[in-house]
Amino acid sequence: MPINIPAGVTVAMQDNVVTVKGPKGELSQAVDPSIVVTIEDGQVKFAIDENSDVDTKQKQAFHGLYRALVNNMVVGVSEGYKKEMELVGVGYRVENQGNLITFTLGYTHPILIQLPKEITVTTKMERNQNPYICLESADKQLLGMVCSKIRSFRMPEPYKGKGILYIGEQIRRKSGKSAGAK
Repeated sequence: MPINIPAGVTVAMQDNVVTVKGPKGELSQAVDPSIVVTIEDGQVKFAIDENSDVDTKQKQAFHGLYRALVNNMVVGVSEGYKKEMELVGVGYRVENQGNLITFTLGYTHPILIQLPKEITVTTKMERNQNPYICLESADKQLLGMVCSKIRSFRMPEPYKGKGILYIGEQIRRKSGKSAGAK
Protein backbone atom coordinates (compact mmCIF):
# COMPACT_ATOMS: atom_id res chain seq x y z
CA MET A 1 0.00 0.00 0.00
CA PRO A 2 1.54 3.32 -0.98
CA ILE A 3 1.48 6.28 1.41
CA ASN A 4 -0.13 9.43 0.00
CA ILE A 5 1.82 12.59 0.79
CA PRO A 6 -0.55 15.41 1.86
CA ALA A 7 -0.10 19.03 0.79
CA GLY A 8 2.57 20.88 2.76
CA VAL A 9 4.54 17.71 3.55
CA THR A 10 7.84 16.81 1.89
CA VAL A 11 9.45 13.38 2.00
CA ALA A 12 13.12 12.85 1.14
CA MET A 13 15.27 9.70 1.01
CA GLN A 14 19.05 9.81 1.40
CA ASP A 15 21.48 7.06 2.51
CA ASN A 16 18.67 4.76 3.71
CA VAL A 17 17.19 7.51 5.91
CA VAL A 18 13.68 8.80 5.22
CA THR A 19 13.11 12.42 6.31
CA VAL A 20 9.61 13.86 6.52
CA LYS A 21 9.01 17.62 6.96
CA GLY A 22 5.68 19.28 7.55
CA PRO A 23 3.91 22.07 9.39
CA LYS A 24 4.19 20.30 12.78
CA GLY A 25 7.89 19.43 12.58
CA GLU A 26 10.52 17.21 11.02
CA LEU A 27 11.08 13.48 11.64
CA SER A 28 13.56 10.97 10.24
CA GLN A 29 13.80 7.18 10.26
CA ALA A 30 16.58 4.85 9.16
CA VAL A 31 15.37 2.10 6.81
CA ASP A 32 16.96 -1.35 6.46
CA PRO A 33 18.82 -1.80 3.14
CA SER A 34 16.65 -4.83 2.29
CA ILE A 35 13.71 -2.45 1.72
CA VAL A 36 13.60 -0.23 -1.38
CA VAL A 37 11.83 3.12 -0.84
CA THR A 38 10.67 5.12 -3.86
CA ILE A 39 9.07 8.57 -3.79
CA GLU A 40 7.08 9.45 -6.92
CA ASP A 41 3.77 11.05 -7.95
CA GLY A 42 2.98 12.26 -4.42
CA GLN A 43 3.30 8.76 -2.97
CA VAL A 44 5.88 6.80 -0.99
CA LYS A 45 6.16 3.15 -2.06
CA PHE A 46 7.97 0.30 -0.35
CA ALA A 47 9.28 -2.86 -2.01
CA ILE A 48 11.42 -5.80 -0.93
CA ASP A 49 14.92 -6.04 -2.41
CA GLU A 50 15.11 -9.64 -3.62
CA ASN A 51 18.92 -9.53 -3.93
CA SER A 52 19.67 -8.83 -0.25
CA ASP A 53 21.03 -11.49 2.13
CA VAL A 54 18.27 -11.12 4.74
CA ASP A 55 15.83 -13.98 5.39
CA THR A 56 12.56 -13.76 3.41
CA LYS A 57 10.36 -13.67 6.53
CA GLN A 58 12.53 -10.93 7.99
CA LYS A 59 12.24 -8.91 4.77
CA GLN A 60 8.46 -9.18 4.87
CA ALA A 61 8.42 -8.07 8.51
CA PHE A 62 10.69 -5.10 7.72
CA HIS A 63 8.45 -4.18 4.76
CA GLY A 64 5.37 -3.78 6.97
CA LEU A 65 7.31 -2.20 9.84
CA TYR A 66 8.94 0.58 7.83
CA ARG A 67 5.75 1.30 5.91
CA ALA A 68 3.89 1.78 9.22
CA LEU A 69 6.70 3.91 10.72
CA VAL A 70 6.86 6.24 7.71
CA ASN A 71 3.05 6.48 7.59
CA ASN A 72 3.05 7.48 11.29
CA MET A 73 5.67 10.13 10.50
CA VAL A 74 3.62 11.56 7.61
CA VAL A 75 0.45 11.72 9.73
CA GLY A 76 2.41 13.18 12.66
CA VAL A 77 3.97 16.09 10.78
CA SER A 78 0.68 16.93 9.04
CA GLU A 79 -1.95 16.38 11.77
CA GLY A 80 -0.05 15.44 14.95
CA TYR A 81 -0.94 12.96 17.68
CA LYS A 82 -2.73 13.58 20.96
CA LYS A 83 -3.05 11.45 24.10
CA GLU A 84 -5.35 12.35 26.98
CA MET A 85 -5.01 10.92 30.48
CA GLU A 86 -6.78 11.37 33.79
CA LEU A 87 -5.76 10.73 37.39
CA VAL A 88 -8.36 8.78 39.35
CA GLY A 89 -7.84 8.76 43.11
CA VAL A 90 -8.38 10.88 46.20
CA GLY A 91 -5.71 13.56 46.53
CA TYR A 92 -4.09 12.90 43.14
CA ARG A 93 -2.88 16.14 41.56
CA VAL A 94 -0.94 17.23 38.50
CA GLU A 95 0.47 20.58 37.43
CA ASN A 96 2.96 21.71 34.84
CA GLN A 97 5.38 24.58 34.33
CA GLY A 98 6.37 24.42 30.69
CA ASN A 99 7.50 20.84 30.05
CA LEU A 100 8.11 20.02 33.74
CA ILE A 101 5.20 18.06 35.21
CA THR A 102 4.70 17.58 38.97
CA PHE A 103 2.55 14.65 40.12
CA THR A 104 1.16 14.14 43.62
CA LEU A 105 0.03 10.50 43.64
CA GLY A 106 -0.13 9.48 47.30
CA TYR A 107 3.57 8.79 47.72
CA THR A 108 5.67 10.55 50.38
CA HIS A 109 7.16 12.84 47.75
CA PRO A 110 5.97 14.53 44.55
CA ILE A 111 7.13 12.99 41.26
CA LEU A 112 8.76 15.34 38.74
CA ILE A 113 9.20 14.47 35.06
CA GLN A 114 10.87 16.65 32.42
CA LEU A 115 9.29 16.07 29.01
CA PRO A 116 11.22 16.28 25.73
CA LYS A 117 10.85 19.56 23.84
CA GLU A 118 8.96 17.77 21.02
CA ILE A 119 5.96 17.20 23.33
CA THR A 120 3.55 19.92 24.44
CA VAL A 121 1.56 19.36 27.62
CA THR A 122 -1.54 20.91 29.14
CA THR A 123 -2.94 20.03 32.54
CA LYS A 124 -6.30 20.90 34.00
CA MET A 125 -7.63 20.57 37.53
CA GLU A 126 -11.25 21.52 38.12
CA ARG A 127 -13.43 21.10 41.16
CA ASN A 128 -15.33 17.77 41.21
CA GLN A 129 -13.40 16.54 38.15
CA ASN A 130 -10.44 14.19 37.86
CA PRO A 131 -7.10 15.90 37.09
CA TYR A 132 -6.50 15.87 33.31
CA ILE A 133 -3.30 15.69 31.23
CA CYS A 134 -3.17 16.26 27.46
CA LEU A 135 0.06 15.44 25.59
CA GLU A 136 0.56 16.38 21.92
CA SER A 137 3.42 15.62 19.54
CA ALA A 138 4.28 14.85 15.94
CA ASP A 139 6.29 11.77 16.97
CA LYS A 140 3.94 8.87 17.77
CA GLN A 141 6.69 6.63 19.20
CA LEU A 142 8.00 9.28 21.59
CA LEU A 143 4.48 10.21 22.70
CA GLY A 144 3.62 6.58 23.45
CA MET A 145 6.82 6.07 25.45
CA VAL A 146 6.22 9.20 27.56
CA CYS A 147 2.58 8.25 28.22
CA SER A 148 3.66 4.76 29.24
CA LYS A 149 6.25 6.22 31.64
CA ILE A 150 3.67 8.56 33.20
CA ARG A 151 1.20 5.69 33.54
CA SER A 152 3.85 3.57 35.29
CA PHE A 153 3.87 6.00 38.25
CA ARG A 154 0.43 4.68 39.30
CA MET A 155 -0.86 1.81 37.18
CA PRO A 156 -4.66 1.40 37.24
CA GLU A 157 -5.64 -1.22 39.78
CA PRO A 158 -8.70 -3.47 39.45
CA TYR A 159 -10.10 -3.30 43.01
CA LYS A 160 -10.78 0.41 43.48
CA GLY A 161 -10.17 1.62 39.90
CA LYS A 162 -7.54 4.12 41.01
CA GLY A 163 -4.50 5.13 38.98
CA ILE A 164 -3.53 7.01 35.82
CA LEU A 165 -5.87 6.08 32.97
CA TYR A 166 -6.23 7.03 29.32
CA ILE A 167 -9.47 8.91 28.63
CA GLY A 168 -12.17 6.42 27.69
CA GLU A 169 -10.28 3.42 29.07
CA GLN A 170 -12.37 0.87 30.95
CA ILE A 171 -10.76 -0.82 33.94
CA ARG A 172 -11.86 -4.40 34.47
CA ARG A 173 -13.02 -4.36 38.08
CA LYS A 174 -12.65 -7.27 40.49
CA SER A 175 -14.70 -7.94 43.57
CA GLY A 176 -12.80 -8.03 46.83
CA LYS A 177 -12.13 -11.08 48.96
CA SER A 178 -15.43 -10.73 50.83
CA ALA A 179 -17.46 -11.45 47.68
CA GLY A 180 -15.83 -14.83 47.08
CA ALA A 181 -15.86 -16.19 50.64
CA LYS A 182 -18.72 -18.48 51.71
